[in-house]
Amino acid sequence: MRFASLLVFNVVVLLVVGWLTPARVGWAALWAGIVLTALVIWIKPLVEKWFRSMAAKSAGQRTKAGEKLVEFFLAFAVALLVWIATVLFTGVSIGGGIFGAFWGWVLPPVFLLIGWAIYDAIDDKVEGHAGTLYDRATGTKTVTDAATSAPASTSTRDTSPGAAAPATGRRQRDDGLTDEQRRMLDELGNG
Repeated sequence: MRFASLLVFNVVVLLVVGWLTPARVGWAALWAGIVLTALVIWIKPLVEKWFRSMAAKSAGQRTKAGEKLVEFFLAFAVALLVWIATVLFTGVSIGGGIFGAFWGWVLPPVFLLIGWAIYDAIDDKVEGHAGTLYDRATGTKTVTDAATSAPASTSTRDTSPGAAAPATGRRQRDDGLTDEQRRMLDELGNG
């Protein structure tokens, strides 16, 4: 299901790229959409992980603004690699001339980044709504209480084995976890 919805979205993004940039997508949009979707689902996460691990080595030497700039360039580099692979494996062509070729390589990754951000926002809302519908259908309900909205800071928390576990995160009634197991999972999520 995710492949099909992402495929439709990618075909639309490719058509927009064809209309607004020197790149020519044309009738290759469907095949390019299939290739682009496969790259986004299976290859993009691996490349992002590799780039992030390389950037993490020097993360301590950057300011917050520098870190945001590095994150943008990493995202752009991933989008550029996905665009290059899409052009190489499909009938998509880049515009002619120096000006056309430059913008045919630079603008489409920007459109891909914008498209991925829109798709992620839509996908998150749909998944949240589907989760709510599933909870209603199965009769399970996610429980949150006042303690879950304000997690304890790690510096003031007593982490000794006999200490009470903080109630952080979302908790389901019949999840089968002990308070100690929830505390350990919460620390993994926050760490």
